[in-house]
Amino acid sequence: MTAWRVLALQKEHERQNFTCGSPALERYLKHQARQDSDKRVAAVFALVQPPVNQVLGFYTLSASTIHADEVPPDLARKLPRYPQLPVTLLGRLAVDQGLKGQGMGQFLLMDALHRSLQAAAGIAAMAVVVDAKDALAADFYQHFGFIPLNLSFSRLFLPMATIATLFD
Repeated sequence: MTAWRVLALQKEHERQNFTCGSPALERYLKHQARQDSDKRVAAVFALVQPPVNQVLGFYTLSASTIHADEVPPDLARKLPRYPQLPVTLLGRLAVDQGLKGQGMGQFLLMDALHRSLQAAAGIAAMAVVVDAKDALAADFYQHFGFIPLNLSFSRLFLPMATIATLFD
């Protein structure tokens, strides 16, 4: 069994050879991810296979909010009547093309959800939200139970209560 690790992005992590097929995600990892991490606007986590420091995948998490009117009515009825609700934003998720089809996207998603659940115990978040970059990405997230928010097919969420059941 390969010893995959998901670690906070570090200076020593090799990012320049990362290729995922999305120029925007590749550019982000190579040129902006460390700055976002240092400035605490996004927590960036890298998939590596020690002892090699090559980044084979990554995702970002940030604190965010959504407007209460974005939440589907059946869920909104169960929530307090606040104008905004706290969420964790899964901002980016990508896997190197060399690992496509090996379940690493699911592995990274589950790691992100677990990390979000743990953080929500100390800093409230009622869901994880993603902004899918295209229909293929939206399908990926919907496969794992994410639900479209009211205002956009590409903005999806997974309630923290649902995430908790994944790790019981």
